[in-house]
Amino acid sequence: MTESTKSRVLVADDEQVIANSLTMILNQAGFDAIAVYSGEQAVEMAETFQPDLLVSDVVMGEMTGIEAAIQIRKKFPECKVLLFSGQAATTGLLQKAKAEGYDFELLLKPVHPADLLAKLQQREIQTNV
Repeated sequence: MTESTKSRVLVADDEQVIANSLTMILNQAGFDAIAVYSGEQAVEMAETFQPDLLVSDVVMGEMTGIEAAIQIRKKFPECKVLLFSGQAATTGLLQKAKAEGYDFELLLKPVHPADLLAKLQQREIQTNV
């Protein structure tokens, strides 16, 4: 993968250690990944970073990962979204988003790096077809 064809991945998690760790793993796997620590930061960073993929925790501070994903998808319809959460309350939020026309995939925390990479590589193949 050359520098210009690397998929841009925006990682959002209010637990900075998780966001930074996932970003490091993704960069080592050949992605161009950056970390942010809130839904608001994800929406703001998406403006300039223009991600191909958003990997986000669902439950964060003021803005959930789902709300951030919807705002980012409105501006960048081709952006793929992969959400992760360790909380049962996530199901209701996902159902609400689905009712609004947004169907996001969810991985349960803790996310094993190999599982995350497998999901992202599947999505990358789909976006490069």
